[in-house]
Amino acid sequence: MENQKHGILMVSDFFYPNVGGVENHIYYLSQCLLKLGHKVVVVTHAYGNRSGVRYMTGGLKVYYIPWRPFLMQNTLPTFYGTLPIIRAILIREKISLVHGHQAFSTLCHEALMHARTMGYKAVFTDHSLYGFADVGSIHMNKVLQFTLADVSQAICVSHTSKENTVLRSGLPPEKVFVIPNAVDTAMFKPAPKPLDRNEIIIVVISRLVYRKGADLLVEVIPEVCRIYPNVRFIVGGDGPKRVRLEEMREKHSLQDRVKMLGAVPHAQVRSVLISGHIFLNSSLTEAFCIAILEAASCGLLTVLPDDMIVLAEPDPDDMVLAIRKAIAILPKIDPQVMHDRMKKLYNWQDVAKRTEIVYDRALKCSNQNLLERLSRYLSCGAWAGKLFALVMIIDYLLWCLLQLWKPAKDIDEVPDIILPKNQDGKVTFGSQKE
Repeated sequence: MENQKHGILMVSDFFYPNVGGVENHIYYLSQCLLKLGHKVVVVTHAYGNRSGVRYMTGGLKVYYIPWRPFLMQNTLPTFYGTLPIIRAILIREKISLVHGHQAFSTLCHEALMHARTMGYKAVFTDHSLYGFADVGSIHMNKVLQFTLADVSQAICVSHTSKENTVLRSGLPPEKVFVIPNAVDTAMFKPAPKPLDRNEIIIVVISRLVYRKGADLLVEVIPEVCRIYPNVRFIVGGDGPKRVRLEEMREKHSLQDRVKMLGAVPHAQVRSVLISGHIFLNSSLTEAFCIAILEAASCGLLTVLPDDMIVLAEPDPDDMVLAIRKAIAILPKIDPQVMHDRMKKLYNWQDVAKRTEIVYDRALKCSNQNLLERLSRYLSCGAWAGKLFALVMIIDYLLWCLLQLWKPAKDIDEVPDIILPKNQDGKVTFGSQKE
């Protein structure tokens, strides 16, 4: 039986032209869902002068709403400031389901809250792991508990991530699905010719921030360079911790052995990856890193199944030990064999089909009135539960006022664009990201 086609609204603070794992996940998943016949619209905040409505490959429509990032690409929390524009988009685009991405995203949390107030089904995908002891994690976990108290279904990108999310949010495990990330293996291919292994090049591509383990790199790189005179590092990425890496390079006189590339556009990531032998990922919160899949698809030794894996604790000494092990087994690695295995293991078409199943289950969930929904929030804690319920009551009242001020019938629905197709039945609208 063919799956019913839906109108899906993807929401996150993280999207193109910003480059990262969440951004790529939303983009590739949206493209595959479009090919399966669904209508997909993305909502994110403005990036520089990129504001308003833009179209991307395959007719993917993106609303860059006029909110500016406040901290680490996140918009300032307003609770209710985004309600009018989210409501207008949901009605204009004839959306049936809202899919929010990333627990860090303020816009995601607010959009899911408004969607549930208006009676739309909501799905949330968690892309990161969090602790339970530090102040930041405690606050983030409470926000996540508030958002997930009333979502229809949730998705995690790994089984570890599912366990982490269930523990943090109190969500019933049967409402959480595990759907891994994937990689575009047609884009990420090994180098045509094997690299010379007289000089070993270790590649790092990451946002240079604390949660990505940039501080670990500051201690690991000098030690590895001391042990192995024939090892060089290529570091791609930007962020507040870049200064520390620059200082480390100056302090240990490693200018000729540590190359800092700065931010790397996604279209150029492969050219950086195929210049190295080993991919080093030092993230502290990664649930299922897409960059690791891209590196493995290019044939770099990285973190994957047993014969393609070298794992380490988030400790400099243990990471140095893991790199030594990786260098030792490097001669046994065949980049083309790794690429072929990645092609079979991880692909976006499979991710999209599995996500379809989650959407279908979410849309079959029963509708609940405000009082039934409030009982879920009240169970979130003695004080927090009452606060969450108050927030939702105010959101509901504001929505009712909007309904009176500008009824849904007065908001024009956008006609769907039928894109031209070639003789093979493929859409001919664009060939790359905008």
